[in-house]
Amino acid sequence: MDNCSATSTYLTDSLELELGTEWCRPPCFSCAFDNRGGGKHFSGESYLASGALKRLILNLDPLPTNFEEDTVEIFGIQWVTETALVNSSRVLFHLFRQQLYNLETLLPASCDFGKISTLHCKADNIRQQCVTFLHYVKVFIARFLTVQNTENHGPVHPYEVLEAQLPSLLVDELHGLLLYIGHLSELPSINPGAFISKNQIQLFPPSWHLLHLHLDIHWLVLEILQMLGVKLKHVVYGHQFMNLAGDNLTNVSLFEEHCENLLCDLISLSLNRYDKVRAFEALTSDHCPCPCIKELWVLLIHLLDQRSKWSLSEPFWNWLNKLLKTLFETSSEQRKPVPAIQSRDPLGFSWWIITHVASLYQFDRHGAPDEMRQMESNWNFVEELLKRSINVQDGILEEQLRMYLHCCLTLCDFWEPNITIVTILWEYYSKNLNSSFSISWLPLKGLTNIIKSPLSMLEMVKTCCCDKQDYDLCKSRSSYTIFLCILAKVVKKAMKNNSPHPWKQVKGRIYSKFHQKRMEELTVVGLQNFFNLFLLLAAVAEVEDVAIRVLDLLNFLKPTLKTSPLIWKGQAAFLLMYTQKNVDIGVLAEKFSDAFQAKAREFLVSKNDEMGQRQTLWTLLSIYIDGVQEVFETSQCLHPSHEKLLNDGFSMLLPACQEPELRTVLYFLQAVLARIRNMHQQLCQELRKENVGLVVQSSLLARERHLAAVASALWRHFFSFLKGQRMSQAVPSSQLADAAADFTLLAMDMPSTAPSDLQPQPVKAMIQLFGWDDIICPQVAAKYLSHFLQNSMLCEALSYSGCVSFQALTIRSWIRCILQMYIKSLSLPDDLIIDINLEQAVEKEYMEQLSELTRLLFKLSEVKNIFSEAQVEYVPTPEDPKRALIQFLEAVGITYRNLQKPSDKSAMVKKSLEYLGEILKYIKPYLGKKISSAGLQLTYRMMGILVKSWAQIFATAEAQKLLFRIIDCLLLPHSVLLQEKELPAPLLTAIQKSLPLYLQGMCIVCGQSQNAYLNQLLGNVIEQYIRRFLPASPQHVLDLGQHPVLLALRNSATLALMPSLKKCIVQVIRKSYLESKPILLPPRLASILAFILQLFKETNMDVSEVEQLLPGVLKCLVLVSESQVKRLATENLQCMVKTCQAGSEGEPAAQLTAVFRHFIQDYGMRYDNQIYSILETVAALDQQVVIHLIPTLTQTLKDSEQKWGLGRNMTQRKAYSKLLSHLGQVGQDEMQRLENENN
Repeated sequence: MDNCSATSTYLTDSLELELGTEWCRPPCFSCAFDNRGGGKHFSGESYLASGALKRLILNLDPLPTNFEEDTVEIFGIQWVTETALVNSSRVLFHLFRQQLYNLETLLPASCDFGKISTLHCKADNIRQQCVTFLHYVKVFIARFLTVQNTENHGPVHPYEVLEAQLPSLLVDELHGLLLYIGHLSELPSINPGAFISKNQIQLFPPSWHLLHLHLDIHWLVLEILQMLGVKLKHVVYGHQFMNLAGDNLTNVSLFEEHCENLLCDLISLSLNRYDKVRAFEALTSDHCPCPCIKELWVLLIHLLDQRSKWSLSEPFWNWLNKLLKTLFETSSEQRKPVPAIQSRDPLGFSWWIITHVASLYQFDRHGAPDEMRQMESNWNFVEELLKRSINVQDGILEEQLRMYLHCCLTLCDFWEPNITIVTILWEYYSKNLNSSFSISWLPLKGLTNIIKSPLSMLEMVKTCCCDKQDYDLCKSRSSYTIFLCILAKVVKKAMKNNSPHPWKQVKGRIYSKFHQKRMEELTVVGLQNFFNLFLLLAAVAEVEDVAIRVLDLLNFLKPTLKTSPLIWKGQAAFLLMYTQKNVDIGVLAEKFSDAFQAKAREFLVSKNDEMGQRQTLWTLLSIYIDGVQEVFETSQCLHPSHEKLLNDGFSMLLPACQEPELRTVLYFLQAVLARIRNMHQQLCQELRKENVGLVVQSSLLARERHLAAVASALWRHFFSFLKGQRMSQAVPSSQLADAAADFTLLAMDMPSTAPSDLQPQPVKAMIQLFGWDDIICPQVAAKYLSHFLQNSMLCEALSYSGCVSFQALTIRSWIRCILQMYIKSLSLPDDLIIDINLEQAVEKEYMEQLSELTRLLFKLSEVKNIFSEAQVEYVPTPEDPKRALIQFLEAVGITYRNLQKPSDKSAMVKKSLEYLGEILKYIKPYLGKKISSAGLQLTYRMMGILVKSWAQIFATAEAQKLLFRIIDCLLLPHSVLLQEKELPAPLLTAIQKSLPLYLQGMCIVCGQSQNAYLNQLLGNVIEQYIRRFLPASPQHVLDLGQHPVLLALRNSATLALMPSLKKCIVQVIRKSYLESKPILLPPRLASILAFILQLFKETNMDVSEVEQLLPGVLKCLVLVSESQVKRLATENLQCMVKTCQAGSEGEPAAQLTAVFRHFIQDYGMRYDNQIYSILETVAALDQQVVIHLIPTLTQTLKDSEQKWGLGRNMTQRKAYSKLLSHLGQVGQDEMQRLENENN
């Protein structure tokens, strides 16, 4: 039998055991089972899982397949099954105690790894023999014990005599056995978890086997006594022992005495564990050291409750209550159970043990948890505990009270609702509402959240109403909050049973505690507790009844600086609760919105008052705003009362707000607009459904009217303010644009709600106001247009409305937004503007907006067509908006040049001018007194690219006016024409970098239009900026290579452009610098001569241009003696002679000869020596030029001598002869002729 493998057994509904073998291992306590999956609560060998308890309760054969042989082996001896207990009961019990002793002798043995296996086998064998014997006693009583007939006076068989004495003998032996084993709490070591695992086989020390054998004995004794009483149906007296009271021992008294002792033992074991548990961990710490002890509790619960049904004993709770009450007894005269149990914290322990034991009622007779099982309650004793717990005289610690109430809450979850406990607790908390119920060293999880917002107040209430609470409730919540959880649990359970009476009871008790005096006594904390209480009542019961009561009670209060925010939060929380329960908010909304309007008026009046008052008012206003936002976001549908929440208070609030406050209000506006649009879209979908009934359709139309009323209120109270802030920097541009975009979408969805000044096309009017109007702040326009372009439905609606030019208007606004990207930097202090970094001059957010707008704009069909017609195969999405604008302007210019038909060209000019709009107005802020170097560089570069790439467009009559204005505004303003006035350095830098673009563009226009005025403008520009960018002194002439006028020539895109520009430059130099009267001073003259020299080096000058410049250079050589000027003039003269040589193909240029001839005639009489020196220089390069001048030189010599009338001037003739000596034979001949004349 011992070597037989145990087979798992399953109890069927017919109470038949399905067994794999004839012998079923008797049940016993065991915690050595695999519970890694978490599904098992007890071992398969346990009294519960094996069905032993159920068979005991139903009075069935305890082991129907065991002990069926004629003999049975007990303690290694063969016995006759049917007579062994009658014939040898004392011997068997003696052997039983001997086996117990043998097991106890194994305890001192060392349980090292080498001996544990042997010790385990010995101890397990002893235990199995003892358990088998006790089961044999049960089977013997059930099968073989005969009930003696007391009326039979005939002869009796000796066996029958012994059999009649057996019940009494069993009572004595069982009592003796219990005395022998003693109490569980007296075991030397009860460490049930100590075991060693080897090769997945669990090996236990002898102490484990001894503990579990004691558990088996204690339970099986109860089973035997129960079976004995049921079988005999009369009281069995013991012959050997008397009880403590001196009465004869009976099976009933032994059962009750043993139950009491066993419960005392179990309580003592639990006390040992409780002493090691902290209050906050009480409910998470099991009261049982191992599952076997938990099983013993469950067995006792079922057995005692079953006996109480037949009035054999009291129910389980009475047994436990009686023992727990002794913990509170202090008089030595009062009876104490044996063994005496004492606790350092009887109140806490009582809560703890009752809560844990109550949870065991969920297990049925098979040990399986059954949530539907009716759990017997113990409210009477709990009510007594509750009264003790809140006894003020004893002093209450919050830490302990939390644990007590957490236990009470858990019991409320197990048992039927009990209004009395709510009443008891409310009596305590109603007197202590002003307490914070906090623990100094432990922060409360929910306290800050409650104060933060109305929504968090509701979240706290929802948490209290949850069916399942956190195990760390004691740490995270105050005892008052746990009381609210209890209140919610009880009221919900009571109302679930369709019983209105409990709610009326609770309501009456709570309402009666609040009156004017009590309300006035409430502090901020008390008021917070007040709102939490009534919000919870509203959540679980009649919300309207509770809310009206709260409003009445609040009328008793005089709002103060500290309590007003909390009162407003409470009202907002009730509004939210109404909304979540889909109840009309009319009464609450009217009162709350009126208060908001009054405070908004105060806020407007206190705009310039001290910040303290403003901050106080704003705190209240922000509570209202947040609460109303939550109301709209959580409302399933809108009622007429929702419109009341959007009153004139907002019209008064908005003008008084500063930037941080405006952000809050605009965020609220966006949230409400989004919610209304979402609700409208859902409504439209429902209206479009087929087969909608008249009732449903009428309801939907009513909802639509309510939506329209709320939308009109938003237009009325918010839009006029937004419209007035389009140019202001006070409102955050991003949020202003977002709100305007939301209003635009609302106008598209619900056009009839828009104000009359936007009709009949509110969408177009909105885009004009916030996207296309030139006066809008560029940050607003960029963000707004991004929203607009992202919405395909909005673009389609605009196209269908007949606005064919909306793409051109959008492109115009895009151009303006880019050109004005640095305009905000003009508001910076003067000392920061010039030195500011270009990238830093534009906010990162605005650059991202411009990039996004550029990306979306390049998707417009009109922009795509322009790039397509310009034959730009691949247009990347530019990260840099400025680069994107350059690409676009160049593409427009290329597109125009590619057009062939005059009608197409005319239409393109008109469209191009539409793109630009009033472009000079866009850049005008950069040209004022405030200087932004980044803005100036952007302006001049973009306008220069525009002039150059659109040159052919500007050549048309329609566009020339704009070109003239651009030149006058940017290149020839009044400040530039004042030569004595120095221009700001950032302005000069911007012009210098972009001037080549303007000059090249203007040249193209001049070549196309032949406009005299434009030619004059070009000359004026060249004249002004040659002078402006000439080096100040001859030492800096090397910088001329970067002169913008020369760069314009050097970078000319076509060879056809260069001659006209060069011709104009030469004319300006001749007219304005070389022929000017009076003659320029030497430093300036040296610079212009250096410029002319650089011009000759970089370009191919022709003879006609030399003809214009040479007289001035010769004039400098004659009239100026400064060495730098003479050197530069000489170099220029040499360049010009060489140029003429190259152009005349070896023949002397007639124009050059004519220039020298006029020069000699004008200056020969007065500056003969200078002229001869100059001609010597020329002769060194080209003798033929000077040879052609000999007649003129000779005649001039003679005329000079004749004029002075002093005869031949030998000095002059000598100088002339020197010149002639450089002219070869022709010169020699002329010298000879002059000598002949002298002779």
